[in-house]
Amino acid sequence: MDFKSATAGELEKFVADKREELRVLRFSGSGSKNHNVKLARTLRKDIARALTEIRAVGKAVRS
Repeated sequence: MDFKSATAGELEKFVADKREELRVLRFSGSGSKNHNVKLARTLRKDIARALTEIRAVGKAVRS
């Protein structure tokens, strides 16, 4: 996903989806082995990137 060209609404939906995916991964993987061990890290980084862009857009609107 291109974070720079996305709207704030699209980014918020992206963050909500990724948070849900991370929650499911965290609780479903407690008793089994993960096939992709870096997936949780990737999800957290994607969430952080989207939140950073949401905040940048918000600051641009206020200025």
